[in-house]
Amino acid sequence: MKLRNSALLIILILLIDQWSKMFVKTHFVLGEQVEVFRWFKILFIENEGMAWGTVIPGEYGKLFLTVFRIFAVGAIGYWLWDATRKMRSNYLIVAICLIFAGAFGNIIDSVFYGIVFDDSHHHLATYLSNKPYGTLFHGKVVDMFYFPFIEDYMMPSWVPFIGGKQITFFNAIFNVADFAISTGVGILIFFNKKAFAHSN
Repeated sequence: MKLRNSALLIILILLIDQWSKMFVKTHFVLGEQVEVFRWFKILFIENEGMAWGTVIPGEYGKLFLTVFRIFAVGAIGYWLWDATRKMRSNYLIVAICLIFAGAFGNIIDSVFYGIVFDDSHHHLATYLSNKPYGTLFHGKVVDMFYFPFIEDYMMPSWVPFIGGKQITFFNAIFNVADFAISTGVGILIFFNKKAFAHSN
């Protein structure tokens, strides 16, 4: 795959990702949900940290995370350029494109959303607000896709560690960027030999 085609794929993913986030941000109050199917809901949350809501503590934790993401995307961008230049497998190039686009999409939230939106607590957020909720590099990542295939199931008491507790499967809430990253990593894992083979 040529670098131009890779760029088009990345731009397409970024457009879908940012459109979906901005739509949810300006049409949902924080915590609001819409049930599409019993097993699929649109649930608006904001992620202040890394994957699964992990947060780096301290005053500069968020800034450190955002700067780290920017450097990581730079490294992934170089990897993509090198892979296309050396005409590596399309499996590898598509995987890198997905990971790059996903990481870049979440960086946009982290860097800019704090200065272009007001908060979403108890009211719809306003784009280009006069009272933004944060500062540059301190935005929150918007998540919305929720697939509770099994919801509030009570585990039998004899099950180790989680016996007698209610569980929800799958309880992660994610966005288009997260899905792109996961898909890219999945391609590298499940199509490892094809991904790291030279292109025909």
